[in-house]
Amino acid sequence: MSAFIDAVAAVLGLCVGSFLNVVIWRLPRRESLSRPPSHCPGCNARLRPWENVPVLSWVVLRGRCRSCHMRISIRYPVVEVLTAGLWTAAAVRIGPHWELADLCVFFAVLVAISGIDLDHQIVPSRIVYPAAGASIVLLGVATVADHRERAGVDALAGGLLGFGLLFLIHVVQPQGMGFGDVRLAGLIGLNVGWLGLARVGVALLGGFLLGTLVGLALMATGRAGRKTRIPFGPFLAAGAVLAVLWGGPLVNLWLNRG
Repeated sequence: MSAFIDAVAAVLGLCVGSFLNVVIWRLPRRESLSRPPSHCPGCNARLRPWENVPVLSWVVLRGRCRSCHMRISIRYPVVEVLTAGLWTAAAVRIGPHWELADLCVFFAVLVAISGIDLDHQIVPSRIVYPAAGASIVLLGVATVADHRERAGVDALAGGLLGFGLLFLIHVVQPQGMGFGDVRLAGLIGLNVGWLGLARVGVALLGGFLLGTLVGLALMATGRAGRKTRIPFGPFLAAGAVLAVLWGGPLVNLWLNRG
């Protein structure tokens, strides 16, 4: 049963990743996510069904449009493989439990937000708010179905903790911390908090450490300066994934050292 769930998660992750590419491209441009159907952004040629097969179509077409031969970014298969990998990792780590559905949705949201933030330096509230509502419903179902009232309370507390901590940073230095990141931290705290409040700290600290290391590397190579704005959403997302998949061992390691 576990192997079957892992395989289903991988296949569904590929399909969802294909849709996330549409979200990343269209949502910031305020375009419909359903109309027109998938098409080449260069010549507007409508994609045939076989050209929409995740990863495989990009490989067969050699990363180019069949009509105008415009290059198709490698980001498309990367997003599909990344989503499939995250869903499979969640299935392996969490197992066949009710919260798996929430974490898969959560990971998909993190991929979409990261892609948009990298392109436009925004964390869309049109994604964060519906995602928070979906998480509250899905985690509420998991709380009742598995009789994990403590986990439900921790999820709500984690959401308030994540939002509150980054809100304080935003108030002190609004230029350095956008409010979109504050909202995202609340969403991360909600989902990661379900697995334990200590993991919220792992998620946020991990995000800050990754952001700092990448920022220092960019400055050292001359690709960024002290005042260069670097999207923080992807680092928060990476910290959240770290907390979900390996937060338990990291917390235990820290406690044992203490």
